[in-house]
Amino acid sequence: MKTTVPVGLAEQTEIRAYADFVTGAPAPVREELGVGSRQVGSALALAIRADPSHFFNRAGGFGAGEPITADALAEVCDFYRERGVPQGAFMVAPPLLPPDWASIAAKLNLTGGGRYAKLGCATETVLSAADGVAALGPGLRVGPVERDQATKWATVMMTTFGFALPGMIDMAASSVGRPNWRQYAVWEENRIIAVGSVFLNGDCADMFGGATLPESRGRGAQSALLTARARAARAAGCRWLVAETGAEGPGDHNTSLHNMMRAGFEPLYERTSWLWRG
Repeated sequence: MKTTVPVGLAEQTEIRAYADFVTGAPAPVREELGVGSRQVGSALALAIRADPSHFFNRAGGFGAGEPITADALAEVCDFYRERGVPQGAFMVAPPLLPPDWASIAAKLNLTGGGRYAKLGCATETVLSAADGVAALGPGLRVGPVERDQATKWATVMMTTFGFALPGMIDMAASSVGRPNWRQYAVWEENRIIAVGSVFLNGDCADMFGGATLPESRGRGAQSALLTARARAARAAGCRWLVAETGAEGPGDHNTSLHNMMRAGFEPLYERTSWLWRG
């Protein structure tokens, strides 16, 4: 059965997760990293000046109950200029793109970047599929992360994704214990080998930041973390789950994508990252 996750809610849940993850850090961390944010209509724009990857320079949540206009998009471009970042991305779901998108993109010098697969499902779908997912490997255990484990958890997450700056690790660690977050890890003895979070946004929850150390992959860690996070979402009253991962091209194989589909997630659409460059 196809999921009924509303597109606007799926996009809003994603950008709110990123916004809380970034802007919820303590003031000294935000100042060290050059964190900024701006609300533009229904959309949220984020920037981290010290992030060399530009990954967190993103704007999303467009089209939730209002049309996407060239003026709103231009305001986000101005925000990126003001924050002094060389690149920022616009995340707009294909069903929400305005008819004149091509001319708007040309006017603002936006170019197509990486493609992401947006996935979603009912929370109960993942929990129903849990019995069919491979068991966690021998010697591994999954459980919630406590505050005193936050830095170790964040180090695994951020270094695996290539965000190894100390300030970025502190930013991630500060999310542990916040009301709308639940963080989980897989341990081998006392060592964290895999991590994942879930952000709670009313009826919808976002699977955020699933990462496994390279030498520990293929042992069921992410499947176990998906189930643990789905249980947390159900306990919080979330009806739907959404997630994002890289889209596959010809000859590509994205393990994360297939893990989620095996757990019951359905592809909703593929979304291009539209890039602004200063």
